[in-house]
Amino acid sequence: MLFAQIIFYLLAGVAVVSALLVITRRNPVHSAIYLIITLLSVALIYLQLQAEFLAAVQIILYIGGIMVLFLFVIMLVRLDEALRQEQFNRQWFVAGVAVVVLAVELIGVIYLGRDTALGPEAGPEALKALQPNTERIGEALFQTYMLPFEIASLLLLVAMVGAVLMARRRVE
Repeated sequence: MLFAQIIFYLLAGVAVVSALLVITRRNPVHSAIYLIITLLSVALIYLQLQAEFLAAVQIILYIGGIMVLFLFVIMLVRLDEALRQEQFNRQWFVAGVAVVVLAVELIGVIYLGRDTALGPEAGPEALKALQPNTERIGEALFQTYMLPFEIASLLLLVAMVGAVLMARRRVE
């Protein structure tokens, strides 16, 4: 139990630090790499919580798909011109006030909701019912919700073909 908590806090720390590095790095390629580290640590937290399906979706969809799109955008944007342009980040005071207000709100929510955060403990029956979660998701997805799943996949395919055609027209 103690080892699992140590691993959880270690992964959470890696996720938070790498998420901060995503927004503070000037180089977009470095930001994309730190985003991959963040998403991977979240996937490992899902694995630790025995949510294998969510971990697989996190790795396949976000790290595999979205990050490839981010890297394509980074490669298509002319970084040499963007680095030569004047930066317009002169709103440090407004950003600082926003950070302080959000921090006070977060501390207030944590303080006021500390008693409600502790839910009832799940018994062995509830834990036993949750074990084959990947099988249940697969059965629901491919039996009960087969038609909406296929419609969503067709919509994504049409959107992808449309994006390729729009990008092709701009190049020509």
